[in-house]
Amino acid sequence: MTTPTTDHVLLIFLDGIGLGDDDPAINPFAAAHTPTLNALAGGRRWLRDTPRTDTGRALFIPTDPRLGVPGRPQSATGQAAILTGRNVPAAIGEHYGPRPNPPVRAILNEDNLFKQVVAHGGSAALINAYPPRFFEAVERGKRLPSSIQQAVLSAGLRLFTEDDIYSGAAMSPDWTGDGWRSDLGYTDTPVYGRAEAGAHLAGLSQQRTLTFFSHWVTDTIGHRGPFESGIALLELFDGVMAGLLDAWNDEHGLIVITSDHGNMEDLSTRHHTENDVPTVVIGAARHLFADGLHDLTGITPGVLRVLNGLNSRPV
Repeated sequence: MTTPTTDHVLLIFLDGIGLGDDDPAINPFAAAHTPTLNALAGGRRWLRDTPRTDTGRALFIPTDPRLGVPGRPQSATGQAAILTGRNVPAAIGEHYGPRPNPPVRAILNEDNLFKQVVAHGGSAALINAYPPRFFEAVERGKRLPSSIQQAVLSAGLRLFTEDDIYSGAAMSPDWTGDGWRSDLGYTDTPVYGRAEAGAHLAGLSQQRTLTFFSHWVTDTIGHRGPFESGIALLELFDGVMAGLLDAWNDEHGLIVITSDHGNMEDLSTRHHTENDVPTVVIGAARHLFADGLHDLTGITPGVLRVLNGLNSRPV
C-alpha cells in the first residue's frame, strides 16, 4: 500500500496559543463554543490534558515549543524553528523575540521552508496582505520583518499588498477582512462571512504548493486581553474552519495548524507561557507528516515529506 502524499499544504500559523488548564475563568479555549475545533481533537477542547488523538480525518498533537532551552518561548525563535526544522533557541542560546535578531535572521536566510519549496520547483506564498504603512516602516528602518516575513523575503518571494486584498489573492489576518475597514480605514475592501472566508482560504491553497497564513491577533489578545475578545476570536475561527473543512479535499491537500508559544490560553498573565502548543493535521497524508513529530522542529521536515517526495529531490 502506497503511503499518501499530497499536492499542496496549507499551513495556518496561530501566534501565541498553548494548551492550558480547563479553567473557563482564564482560558478562552475552556469557555468558547467551538464545535469544529473540538471535533478536530476527538470531541475534546484544546487543553493541557487533551492527548494525541487521531479522529480519522485529523491528528491532534501536543507539541513542545520549549526545545530544551530554559525560559518562556518567544516568537522570533519559535517561528524560526517552525520554518527551518532547526532548534533555533538552542543554536543562539536563548528564546528570543518578538522580532528576529541578527543570529536568527542568519539562520532563516541560510535555509527555510519557503526556500526549500521554491528550490525544488514548487510554488509558495505568505498570503497575508500588508498596508502601505507597513512597507514604509520597514523601508525607514522603523520596523523589522518578523521571522515569517524574513523567511519569505529570503526565498525571493514578495509580501502581498493592499492590491492583493482587493483582487482576492490575499487575506486579512482576521480572516474576514473586517480589520481592513475597522482598523485601517478602508471602505471598499472585501469582507467575507466566516464560512465564506474558510472556503476562500481553501481555494487560495489550491493555487500553489505551499500556502502560509499567519494569524497574530491571538497573541495580541494574550498580551492585552480582554477575555471576551479571546472567546469571540475562537468562535470566529471555529466558523472559518467549518467553511475550510467543507471545501477541503483530504486526498489532495494537507492542512497544518500550529503555534510558536503559549499565551492566550492563560489570560491571568500578560506573559507567554511554557505550555505545549497544539499542532493539528488534517488530510490523508497526516500520518506521514506527523511521523516523529513532538516539537516545533518537526513541522518543516513533515511538510517536505508529504509534498510528493519534494524533500528527496536534489537542489
